[in-house]
Amino acid sequence: MRRPKYFTPKEVSVHNTLKDMWVSYLGKVYDLTPLLEEHKGDVLLKPITECAGKDISHWFDPKTKDILTHVDPLTGCMKYYTPRGRFLHTPPPCPRTDWANDFGKPWWKDNRYEVGLLSAKTRWIRIINTLTSQEQRLEVCSEEILDEILQRYLRYNTHAESYTWKHNGINLDMSKTLSENGIPEEDEFYCGSPDCDLFSPSICLYFNDDLTEL
Repeated sequence: MRRPKYFTPKEVSVHNTLKDMWVSYLGKVYDLTPLLEEHKGDVLLKPITECAGKDISHWFDPKTKDILTHVDPLTGCMKYYTPRGRFLHTPPPCPRTDWANDFGKPWWKDNRYEVGLLSAKTRWIRIINTLTSQEQRLEVCSEEILDEILQRYLRYNTHAESYTWKHNGINLDMSKTLSENGIPEEDEFYCGSPDCDLFSPSICLYFNDDLTEL
């Protein structure tokens, strides 16, 4: 079974333009760029685009997975709660002849836009290449296995697969997470401080016999 891809909140946040827009909600990450392109120019996109790159879980009822509702004080009817303004696929407050509800699934229930899962907790690690003495600090998802962290590290070392990954001299199981490999998290007291690097766990890479051409 294929593993889901995890994203950090920071990775989601950089997709914050009309040409490249992601949001996260209820633990999942969505690329709404195709939705914006399909409904380009629609004023009902404004509340959505204002939240580009952000988490909008507070829009939803975690039990129903639907938009929050409330009783309209004017009509006494139950309606979607949209304090930022009505947005795409939510019905108007009053019946209207131009309201087309034949769009199928509303965008927030359409899994076509889903690109992965939002990490529940990220952590920092230091990867040290013992051959070159180069060190790289990475923010990773706690749910990721070492093989997936290796994929993140490839941008800094394209031959990362030609190294043995170790922590405290012990070979790491690349099919397990950092925690499953017994690697402790950084000291929360120091995380975010100027000395944070000193308290991030380190992984040492030891060069094997041959270079892997990727």
